[in-house]
Amino acid sequence: MAHFRIMIACLALLAMAACGDREGSVGEFSNDFLGNEIMVEALHDPEIPNVVCHMTYFDRSALDRLRQGNWFENPSNSAVSCQRIGPISLAGLDMDRSGEEIFSQRQSLFFKNVALRRIVDLENLSIVYVSHSREIVEGSAKIDISTVALTPDEVAAARAR
Repeated sequence: MAHFRIMIACLALLAMAACGDREGSVGEFSNDFLGNEIMVEALHDPEIPNVVCHMTYFDRSALDRLRQGNWFENPSNSAVSCQRIGPISLAGLDMDRSGEEIFSQRQSLFFKNVALRRIVDLENLSIVYVSHSREIVEGSAKIDISTVALTPDEVAAARAR
């Protein structure tokens, strides 16, 4: 029985390590007495250097994982807010209606991610960022949206290409 508990503890630690890194971490704070945390990360759009998105998500503590018996996943809730931090060029961007995924982070050991997608809306002078969860078994309506305003000159330059 002791070997089984050690194996479960090791698997729980592996699961927590697999649920994402903290490279762009801006902050974190405890959400409750179990040690669950709200994580805040800065995500720079890889194709648009002058756009930064701040994304929050939930990181379950080891104590909560033990209490719930669900070792391998975090909730797929997230929120996003994006802003420009300088001039924007849309040169070379995918203008497809489905947009482009710019970030994905594991929320479980198997098949569950929180993702951030960029969609360019030239008609409304905007870049739309949508955060959503992705699960293989069940879809999820856990989404959030943020927009970054474009200037008429930036849209004209994008249309001219």
